[in-house]
Amino acid sequence: MAHNPLVSVVVPARNAEVTLTQALDCLLAQGIADWEAIIVDDGSTDNTAQIIAGYVERDARFRTANSCAHCAAGARNEGISMARGRWLMFLDADDWVDAGFLAKMLAALEAAPDAVACYCGSRRVMPDGALTPSSIATEVAIEPFEAFARRCAIRTHALLIDRATIVELGGFDVSLHTCEDWDLWQRVARQGKPWVMVDEPLAFYRASPNSLTRNSRQMLADAEIVIARGFSADSRVKHPASAHANGAISADGRTASQALAWFALWIAAADCGRGGGGSIDRQILRALPARYEWVREIAKVVFDGLMVGSLSVPEQLASRWDRFGGPLSGLIIDLGQVWGDPVAGRRVQYHLEQMLLDFDDLAAPRPLALTLGIRVDARNPTSTELPEGIDQIYAYLMIDGKIEALVQFGALGRVTRRHWIELILDFVTPQEVIRGLSGYQRMAFRFRKGAARLTGRSPLPDPRQNAGADKQDKFAADALLSAAGRRSDPGSHYDRLARLAAEAEGLVRSSAEAIKPLAPPRRVRAEGGRDDDRASFWDRHFATEDPWNYGSAYEQEKYERQLEILPAGPIGRALELACAEGHFTRQLAPLVGHLTATDISAVAVERARARCSDQLNVEFAVLDFAAAVLPGGMDLIICSEVLYFLDDPAELRQLASKLVAALAPGGSLVSANAFVLRDNLERTGFDWDHQFGAQIISQTLAATEGLVLERSIQTDLYRIDRFRRVLPEDVATEPTIDHVPIRAPIEIEVARNIVWGGARALRREVARSERRQRVPVLMYHSICDEGPAALARYRLTPAAFADQMAWLRANGFHTIISDQLEWFVANRHPFVGRPVLITFDDGFQNFADQTWPILRANDLTAEVFLVTDLVGESARWDADFGPPAPLMDAGTVRRLATEGVFFGSHLATHRAIDGLSSSDLAGELLRSRMFIERWTGRPTMAFAAPFSVTDRRLGRLAKECGYRIGFGGGHGPADLNSDPIDLPRIEIRGDRSLDEFVAILEAVLE
Repeated sequence: MAHNPLVSVVVPARNAEVTLTQALDCLLAQGIADWEAIIVDDGSTDNTAQIIAGYVERDARFRTANSCAHCAAGARNEGISMARGRWLMFLDADDWVDAGFLAKMLAALEAAPDAVACYCGSRRVMPDGALTPSSIATEVAIEPFEAFARRCAIRTHALLIDRATIVELGGFDVSLHTCEDWDLWQRVARQGKPWVMVDEPLAFYRASPNSLTRNSRQMLADAEIVIARGFSADSRVKHPASAHANGAISADGRTASQALAWFALWIAAADCGRGGGGSIDRQILRALPARYEWVREIAKVVFDGLMVGSLSVPEQLASRWDRFGGPLSGLIIDLGQVWGDPVAGRRVQYHLEQMLLDFDDLAAPRPLALTLGIRVDARNPTSTELPEGIDQIYAYLMIDGKIEALVQFGALGRVTRRHWIELILDFVTPQEVIRGLSGYQRMAFRFRKGAARLTGRSPLPDPRQNAGADKQDKFAADALLSAAGRRSDPGSHYDRLARLAAEAEGLVRSSAEAIKPLAPPRRVRAEGGRDDDRASFWDRHFATEDPWNYGSAYEQEKYERQLEILPAGPIGRALELACAEGHFTRQLAPLVGHLTATDISAVAVERARARCSDQLNVEFAVLDFAAAVLPGGMDLIICSEVLYFLDDPAELRQLASKLVAALAPGGSLVSANAFVLRDNLERTGFDWDHQFGAQIISQTLAATEGLVLERSIQTDLYRIDRFRRVLPEDVATEPTIDHVPIRAPIEIEVARNIVWGGARALRREVARSERRQRVPVLMYHSICDEGPAALARYRLTPAAFADQMAWLRANGFHTIISDQLEWFVANRHPFVGRPVLITFDDGFQNFADQTWPILRANDLTAEVFLVTDLVGESARWDADFGPPAPLMDAGTVRRLATEGVFFGSHLATHRAIDGLSSSDLAGELLRSRMFIERWTGRPTMAFAAPFSVTDRRLGRLAKECGYRIGFGGGHGPADLNSDPIDLPRIEIRGDRSLDEFVAILEAVLE
C-alpha cells in the first residue's frame, strides 16, 4: 500500500522556465522530507514541461499533471484532485519558501490539533532582488473569518491548510480571474476553526511587471464579489459556524463598502506607483474613515500599494518620487475631496511623505509635494530656499559624513544660515561645530567669542535650554549665532512668522472684547501664619477689611449658636478675647451688663470701636491675651476661633489657667473652635497648619483645674463649649452635648480648607517629607450627567468627578499649573510633595457650571485649554455624535480667570494639527495665544494638541510662537526627563471606576 505524504504541494506553472527551478529547489531544501509536489503545467509554450520532467525523473516526490484551464485557480484544482497529503500547500512557480518552512509550520500545527490552517509572514522580492520588510496579519489568528471577509491577509504560498476541508469546499472558484485564494480562505474561515500563526517571514513573493495583481480593474471587480460574499450568507459552505452563517459583523464602520474602499485605495496607490492613477472611481474611497485616528493605516496601505506598483522597496521610494509623485498627490487631493475635508487629505500626504523619508538616506535632496528631505552640514550650513509647495523640512544633520541627528520642522520661508545654526545647537555642541571652521572663520569666531564674554549676552534665544552648559559653550554658541547674521531676512521663515503674528495681533485688537485690569483676588485667610511679633502679624492680616467674611451665613449661624449657649440669667461683666472687627461684639453687647472687647490688632480694635459706637456698655482695648494679664472678676469670657493660633499645647495650658483666674466663681467660659485635621485625621476637619484644633482645645480646657464642661454644641466642622468656673467643693454634673447640622451654605473660602471624612495624608506633611521624579497630568473633557453615547468615554458625571477630587484632597495632593511644571522639568528639580496638574480640553460651559465649584470646594484649581475661534459657540467637532455641547464665552473665561482658573490654548479651530499647513498651524498657535491673553490679562505659554494629535513640526513651531510648555499624544505621568513642549497626560475616562482612578494615582506615587 502506497504511503500518503504529510504535505502535498500544488505548483501551477505556465511559461515559468525562468523561475520554476528556484521554486522547486526550495522544496528539495526543506528539512522535512515527507511531502509530494504536484506540478501542473497549464498550457506552457516554453521549456516549462522539460524542466518539470527533469525534476520528476530525479525525485519520485515530484509528480506532474497537465491543465488547459489557463488560470491559476483551475490549475490548482487539478493538483488538489491528485493530492494525497494531510496538508496542502500552494506554491506558484515564481515564488519560494524558506528551507525551514515545512518544519516550522508542521510543528505549529502539531501544537494546535484543532487548527485548520497555519500561516506565516512573507516578503516581496523586487525584480532587482531587493526585499521588502516582512509582513504578517496577526488578526487572522484572532478572528480568521472577520479578517478574510475584509481583505486577503495571507499570501497564497504562506500557509498549510487542511486538504479535506479544501476538497469539501470545492477548491478554488474558477469564475474569479483574481482573488480566488482570498475567496477560498474566506470559505475555510467561515467554518469557525482556528488558524495558527508562525511569526516569521518564511514565504517569498516575486513582484513582476507581468503579475496578475497589476490588472487593477479586474482585481477590484473580483474583490467586490469576494467582499460581498463575506458580508452575507454563502451557500457553498455547508457547515458554517453559527457566528458566521450570515456573514461578517458590520460594526464600528467596518462594513462591506469600507472593506472595498480599503482595497480600492491599495489598487489606486499601486496604479500611481506605475505612473498612472485613474483606473478606479474615486467615489469608492468615500467610505474610508477620514478621522485622524486612521491616517497611519491609510498611509500604510498607500505605501504598500506604491511599493507594488513601482516595484520598489521602501528605501527606493523617495528617490523615485518623480515617477509617481504627481499621480499620488492627485489621488490624495481626490481623497480629501470625496471626504469633503481637504485637511484630512493633507494629513495623509504629510504622514506618507514622512514614511517615505524615514526609509531614505537623503543621499540627494528629496523634494516631495510638501516636504523637502535634505542633508545639512552641521559645521557649515547654508541658507535653504523652499521649492514651490514645500512647507516642511526633513533634514539629517551631518558631521564628518555621518548622521548626527534628524530634525523635522515646519518652514514658512527660506531657512537662513543663522536659523540652521539655532537648530543645530539643539543637537550638537558648539565645540563640535567650531571644530570644522576654516582658519579665517576661527579668527572671526575668537573675536566674536571675546565680545560675547565682555558683553555677557545670553548665547541662545532660550537660555533655559542650555542651563547645564558651561560658560565656554555659552560664549561659543553666542559667537556662532552672531557670525551667522540675522534670522529674519525678508522672505525668511522668521520674517513670515512675524507677519503672521502681526495679522493675529490685528485680529485681536479688532475684537469686541475690551481688556480690563484683573480684579485682585480676595485675601485668603492666612491659617497658621505667624512671626515673632504677633501684633504686627495680625495688623497685617487686618490690612484687608473683613478678612473672614464675618457677615456670611456660615459665620452668622456660628454666632447664633454662641449666643444660644450663653448661661441663663443676667451676665454682669463680660470679656471678649479676639473680638476682631466687632461683628459678634455688637450682638453680644445687649446681653451683658458691661463688655470689655479686646484684640491683639490695633487695626481690628479701631474697626470694632467704630462698628459698636452706639453700644455704650462696651469698652475696647488692645490686648495680647497670651502675654498680658487678663482682667479679673469676669462673669463671662468669650474666646472664639483664636486659641489654635497659640504656639504649642504648653502655651494653651498656660492660657487655660489664666482664664480660670480671670473668671469669677460660677463664671462661664465660652469657646468656639473648628476641628483641625492634625488633631484627628480620621474625622472631618480643616486642613490648617495649626498645632492643634477644637478637640485638643476642649480636652485641655476640660483638664484645667477649676473648669467644668457644662454644655457643648457640636457640628461636623466646629464645636462651641461652655465651661463653668467651679470651686473644689462644687459637684460637677454630666455636660449636655448637642449634635446639630450646619444649615448655612458654606462659602468657598471656608469649604476649600475642609477635608470631609478625614484625610490619609496632609499636604504640608508630604511637602516636607516627599520628593518625586514624576507628576500626574490628568486630562478631562466634559463633566456632566448626560450626552451622546459615543462620547461617554470623554464624559464624567459630577458625582464621580467630586469623588475623585475628594480623594486627591484627602490624600495630600495639591494642584500645580503648567508654568510650574515647566519650571520643575526645565530645571530638573524634584517635585515637592504630591503635585497634580488637572487639565480640561475644549472649554465646555459645564466646566463653569459643574466642574469649577467642585474643584474650589476641594482647594484645587485647573488649566482649561480653549478653542479660541469657537469660544461662546459649541463643540462642532462632535456634531457627528449628537447635539454639540456649548462652550464657555469670553466673559465666562474672564470671570473664571479672576477666580483662579488658568487657561491655555487648544488652538483656534480644534482641527487635528497634522493636516494643517505649517502656515495655518503657526497662525492658529499665534491667534489662540493672543486671544487668551486678551481675555485673561495674563501671559499664555501652554497648549494642548486637539485630539492629542501631534507631528514633528508642532513643538518647534509652538516655541517660535511664544509657548514654553505643550501636551501632546503621550500617555502617562510627566517626569523630569520629559520634553516640556511635548508632555504626556493621563486621560481620565468616564467609563472607569473610582478604584481605577485611585490605582492610576497610586502607581505614580510608587
